[in-house]
Amino acid sequence: MVSMTEKRVHAFVVILCAVVLAAATLMVSTPDASAALVGLEVSDCVKCHQDAPATIASNGGKHQTAVTCLDCHGEHPPWGENVIPQCSMCHEGKSHYELENCLTCHSNPHEPLALNLADDVKEPCLTCHEGPGQDFVNYESAHAEQSCTFCHDVHGKIPDCSTCHEPHAEGQMTSDCLACHPAHHPLQINYALTTPRSFCVACHEEIGELMEKTETKHQAFTCAFCHRGQHPIVPQCQTCHGEPHSPLIHQKMPNCLDCHMDTHYLVK
Repeated sequence: MVSMTEKRVHAFVVILCAVVLAAATLMVSTPDASAALVGLEVSDCVKCHQDAPATIASNGGKHQTAVTCLDCHGEHPPWGENVIPQCSMCHEGKSHYELENCLTCHSNPHEPLALNLADDVKEPCLTCHEGPGQDFVNYESAHAEQSCTFCHDVHGKIPDCSTCHEPHAEGQMTSDCLACHPAHHPLQINYALTTPRSFCVACHEEIGELMEKTETKHQAFTCAFCHRGQHPIVPQCQTCHGEPHSPLIHQKMPNCLDCHMDTHYLVK
């Protein structure tokens, strides 16, 4: 038989244990107490969040090199709700950063330059890429009338010119096109002296035919050898030839082509 005293002692022990357990539970559930116990380090994040650190490591850009997880994610539930940062915490001072809805293009902040581009986007792009935007203003062309995503459907992609344009010559590559035609002001043509004649005569066919027929030293030259500088510069004969005839002849015939007819098919 259990005595009344033993029953009372047993009940007291049960009550005491319940009080201790309740107190311990209260301490664990109190934010301040828990925060004091839990001090997160950057190395702790990957223990639960494997995907985001892996993405940052492979394609994070400055989000990998300039900031850490804790620089952006200042709090962690259940001890705080300020988990998702505002882009303006770091990004300010440029017109591009004043655009709304950053995540429309920069859909994954852990790989910020892997942009998700919609169709027919132009003005938002030019707030970041100001150089091409200025080119479009200064130099009229069909390229200036297109949206940026017409050519750059993937951010950073250099499109193949032959998608829209027929090459001037067989085997011509995009790099050959860009050597003469800057993509954002393509009619401001500049070229190297070594540019093959075949690149030019695709547009200037009649001149190409004359150059093939001429028997003068001009036949061996590239077009760029004489037409140096920005297209369509017309050189002066005196640049190479000086004044090879007597002063009297040059006085009577100041225009060389009055006698020699055509620089591309000289009459001697």
